[in-house]
Amino acid sequence: MAAAIDLRPRPRPRFVRVFPAPPRQHSLSLSPRPRTLLLRCSSSPVSAAVTKPPQPQEFIVVTFYKFVPVQDPRAEVARHLHFLQGRDLHGRIYMNEQGINAQYSGPHKDAIAYADWLRKDHRFHDLLVQTSPSLCGHAFPRLKLRYKPSLVQLEGGCSHLPLVDPSMRATPLTPSEWRERLEARKCLDASLSEAAGDTSGKKLLLLDVRNDYEWDIGHFQGAQRPNVDCFRSTSFGLSESEQEMDSSDPLNGIDKENTDILMYCTGGIRCDMYSTILRKKGFRNLYTLKGGVSNYLKEEGSAGWVGNLFVFDGRLSLPPVTFKPVAGAAAAAADDDEGRNRSSSELGRCYACGSEVVELRHRNCANIDCNRLYLCCRRCVGELRGCCCQICTAAPRLRPLLPPHQRYQKWHHYRHLDLGAPSS
Repeated sequence: MAAAIDLRPRPRPRFVRVFPAPPRQHSLSLSPRPRTLLLRCSSSPVSAAVTKPPQPQEFIVVTFYKFVPVQDPRAEVARHLHFLQGRDLHGRIYMNEQGINAQYSGPHKDAIAYADWLRKDHRFHDLLVQTSPSLCGHAFPRLKLRYKPSLVQLEGGCSHLPLVDPSMRATPLTPSEWRERLEARKCLDASLSEAAGDTSGKKLLLLDVRNDYEWDIGHFQGAQRPNVDCFRSTSFGLSESEQEMDSSDPLNGIDKENTDILMYCTGGIRCDMYSTILRKKGFRNLYTLKGGVSNYLKEEGSAGWVGNLFVFDGRLSLPPVTFKPVAGAAAAAADDDEGRNRSSSELGRCYACGSEVVELRHRNCANIDCNRLYLCCRRCVGELRGCCCQICTAAPRLRPLLPPHQRYQKWHHYRHLDLGAPSS
């Protein structure tokens, strides 16, 4: 007997009309109006899920370093380059026989992936990795990952220094231990003041080993100002005889056996390096801030610190709240007072006229052959057209006056413009 034929009408396939999300009111789209999409669905009920549009990637800056013996650093560089293929990182990553020094920016996923990969190497398992936000994308123009004889620039190089020997470096203090030392120093200074200003028995010295222009926008209260404009020329404690002693050097004439010397820099690597030099000079009680100022601001906040922190990337200057965010009214107050703690009379002065600057952020001189990194008040920026002094305004190669927060590019971006000095 023939099989029965089902003549009941089958349900027609349903269509769900999907409309793209309207653009935000503040954005302007010049693209053609998107077409309506028809999606074929089954006859069963449909539960529509709302898909959020992809969000912009969060960019961060990552810094770390480690002094450790590396047998074949050039092979290590090749291995690192292979791992970073396809990952969006910009910055400076240097390796040599004494370890690694890295500062780079990138999307959070790529930036953290590289640090996590490096930590899997037993030599770098305890790497202190520090991160901070980069709100405008990359903080570096490109990636430079290569072998470099000196992880930090220093006159005479550093390959001869015992950097991989922890006993030759200063004793690291955690941020909480550092804060305790700062508070103890205040008590010591107070007791010395009560003793008719007699400082001969001083037993603790706070030493800033950064560049002087870094000190200008932020430093620990009571620290000794760097005596050079570039770390590579640092000469603290290097006098060979009394005849060579520099009166501006706070290490000259101190008791090397009984004076505690507390050294700090941005991330810690310069202090670690320089402490080996001082150790060879006979200084016994050397201490460094573990992870540098950036780590301290993250863990302890701005206690004892005044101003902003200078960083060697496109951001240039970061307020303490960047490292230890606060919420609510405290955050609003921090934004209003961003980098404007004026408890130091030498903090934030215009290079041209000496007046107090509103914003603790350096700029480069518009004269490309000068390129000085300096602080400048708004009035002098306009009058000197972005130059650091009147002499530079007559230079033959002048770049255009840039608004705040912008950095100059290479000369070839400007040389086709008519930027020569005006005729007098």
